[in-house]
Amino acid sequence: MRRTPWSILSHLALAVWALLVIIPLIWAFLASVKSEDEIFGDAWSLPATLRWDNFARAWEQAQIGQYMLNSVIVVFFGVAGTMVLGAMAAYVLARYPFRGNRAIYLLFVSGLAFPIYLALTPLFFVVQNLGQWVPFIGLNTHAGLVLVYIAYSLPFTIFFLAAFFRGLPTAVAEAAMVDGASHTRIFFQIMLPMARPGLVSITIFNVLGQWNQYQKPLVLLQDRDKWVLTQGIADISTAAGYDQDWSALFAALTLAILPMLVIYTIFQRQIQSGLTAGALK
Repeated sequence: MRRTPWSILSHLALAVWALLVIIPLIWAFLASVKSEDEIFGDAWSLPATLRWDNFARAWEQAQIGQYMLNSVIVVFFGVAGTMVLGAMAAYVLARYPFRGNRAIYLLFVSGLAFPIYLALTPLFFVVQNLGQWVPFIGLNTHAGLVLVYIAYSLPFTIFFLAAFFRGLPTAVAEAAMVDGASHTRIFFQIMLPMARPGLVSITIFNVLGQWNQYQKPLVLLQDRDKWVLTQGIADISTAAGYDQDWSALFAALTLAILPMLVIYTIFQRQIQSGLTAGALK
């Protein structure tokens, strides 16, 4: 490829962006195995000894293990519910013309423009009132938080998947219908496998987004035993005032970052192929 000034500038910009992302990660990983004196000394020096006890303190004393388990449970059911409901809604809106179709689609997509900070107070009272009717999905419950995660993840999921379903060949669905397949069977056995690149991509985005949530669980979960990982990490830095355990804090951050880094590394090609296919459709 012929190198143009524009391509050189774009590659330089990408290199700078990569450094801005990678350098803080490397620094956090180094700090997780250092003592506090080494952290506040030479920031980029290698640790004299690898202090794995930082992870032990974060896991046991700061209860990061329990908070991580809570996060895994909430994100698993939140992403599962989002994908099932989002895929079905996107398929109907993309493939079945009916009166009000466009209005419903725009209503879903408009959720992308609504700031979460404006909804935190009404959301608190909605979940509180809902808990009066169904106690296991009210405040201080993981089920209530899962429902909120699903509700706030649906707009982007439907927006993303609708493009895939619109681009799928109609002849395949028509042939299956001629053979006697029901609409449900066509969706689950034919259309979903054909939309696999998009499903994988949006699933990873939902996992990352729900794993890193902080404002919603902060408002809806006051019981310490129900906290998720982001709340536990924030508690490490604030509970002790000026006497924070910085080594344990960076160890907890590393434990929070590594699972998402591994997931993205494993599914990197599927995510890229899904985004490319969505752009073409």
